[in-house]
Amino acid sequence: MVLMAQSEATAAKLPQRSFGAAPPADGAPMYDLIELMFFAYRDFVGDADHLLAALGFGRAHHRVLHFVSRRPGLTIAELLDILKITKQSLNRVLKELLDQDYVEARRGVTDRRQRQLYPTHRGEALAFEVADVQSKRFATVFAKLPEGTRPQAIAFLLAMVDADARDKVAAMTGASPAAPCSGPDR
Repeated sequence: MVLMAQSEATAAKLPQRSFGAAPPADGAPMYDLIELMFFAYRDFVGDADHLLAALGFGRAHHRVLHFVSRRPGLTIAELLDILKITKQSLNRVLKELLDQDYVEARRGVTDRRQRQLYPTHRGEALAFEVADVQSKRFATVFAKLPEGTRPQAIAFLLAMVDADARDKVAAMTGASPAAPCSGPDR
């Protein structure tokens, strides 16, 4: 009850902003960037969602299939680390991809207790189709922007990654920022 009263008091002090208003003064939330990130992500993943929905798959299936396809032989532990999800969260999605012949699991080459994940031919084809649709969106956007925008976009996105994971993500994606990144220190 006390927390609810504090939230209402805080809300009463907030300035009223209309959608599309100018960026806030220093120190205020960057609503314009927050909302643009939301809408850009919504539309970017929406392209993939339409393809996957026809197969009864969702975004979780897409993430798993994408990384398994890009890194054949990925262990379940490595996939969990990339996705930052629990084993329980992964189980249902992975089982569906395995059962429907999009992914296969094999015993580890060096450690037989591990399971390494590989895309099947069918899985590779679907992962490529989704990546192709999303790449076309990027190509359309970059064609309309000034030359040199892509390296800036890469640097921006890499800077959005937490500092302790930035080098790992850069190596994993092949991204090389145009300039040194500073971003979240978390």
